[in-house]
Amino acid sequence: MNILITGGAGFIGSHTADALLQKGHNVKILDILKKPVHMKGFPEYLDESKIEFIFGDVTDKPTMTYALRNVDVVYHLAAYQDYLPDYSSFSLINVASTSLIYEIIEENNFPVKKVILASSQAVMGEGKYHNQEGKVLFPSLRSFMQLSNAQWDFIDPVTKLPLIMDVSDESVINPMNPYAMSKYQQEMLAINLGNRINVPSVAMRFSIVQGSRQSFYNAYSGACRIFSLSYFLKKQPTLYEDGNSIRDFVNIHDVVDALVLVMEKEEANGQVYNVGGGNPYTVLEFAKAVAEVFGSDLSPNIPNEYRFGDTRHIFSDISKLKSIGWQPKRTIYDSIKEYKQYLEQQTDIKDILEYSEKHMRTLGVIRRIKK
Repeated sequence: MNILITGGAGFIGSHTADALLQKGHNVKILDILKKPVHMKGFPEYLDESKIEFIFGDVTDKPTMTYALRNVDVVYHLAAYQDYLPDYSSFSLINVASTSLIYEIIEENNFPVKKVILASSQAVMGEGKYHNQEGKVLFPSLRSFMQLSNAQWDFIDPVTKLPLIMDVSDESVINPMNPYAMSKYQQEMLAINLGNRINVPSVAMRFSIVQGSRQSFYNAYSGACRIFSLSYFLKKQPTLYEDGNSIRDFVNIHDVVDALVLVMEKEEANGQVYNVGGGNPYTVLEFAKAVAEVFGSDLSPNIPNEYRFGDTRHIFSDISKLKSIGWQPKRTIYDSIKEYKQYLEQQTDIKDILEYSEKHMRTLGVIRRIKK
């Protein structure tokens, strides 16, 4: 088949391209190679002789029209991400580009057979909880006052006891930040416009994806990247709040397996799937695993600070995706070891951690608790 991958030069997109090429498909990639993610332009890990590369913007209609010609399947992985307060960019890029794909397909009667969209676990916000009596609750964003007083966990307003985290399935929708809101809008557009114009579509809610090729230069995202860089540079990694926030990490190759599976499975059409690792870890546990792989005895630094807007806990229920034949096969150690090897292959790694932290402080993302 002829397959278009938007954002195909990036972390998830390039691994997906590799897998599709190995299966004998024809692959074209659309990517704007935007800095700071792509500091060196076209990445050396992609073989340009085996793909058609289109340099361009996913929000530019002539470029997208050209890219969508003679395509059977679209992987829409390009996105604006990171936790930064430039709210309009999330909608201008993520939402508009998704609408544009379906608009172009319908206007030109392109015979696209399926669209597969990259969504995010962030759509579920703080996820699903229950109180001591078993009542299900969906907490909202933690307040500035709560966080500044180091009250990290959610408390039942009636009983005053801590709420208990549950796993969150695809029915949980409670986006709390502009990135998450844009991802939910993308899901709605993909599934509903896909139904409207008879182009089966699938939305994949990725948990925290880890592995090689993840950019060194994002200011905010990627625990594996941040902790690995810290230990690679022989520095203490910084953990926010108390380090006990629960997260769900998934290996890049398990993600690619899921992306290929839903392309091939007709029963995936019109569905939204969580794509997670299947095991919850605290951020502190993950940092210790990274230290173990790097052979470091440096303990993480927990400086009584927090990132405003962070989720306290989130853990995805992946039973729906498993029901159609997918299973996560890799561990967090597989992801960390692969990223370590990737780091060691680089020749000009710069210490961007201090810059990233300073940038987030300037934007008011990192804040200190009251003493």
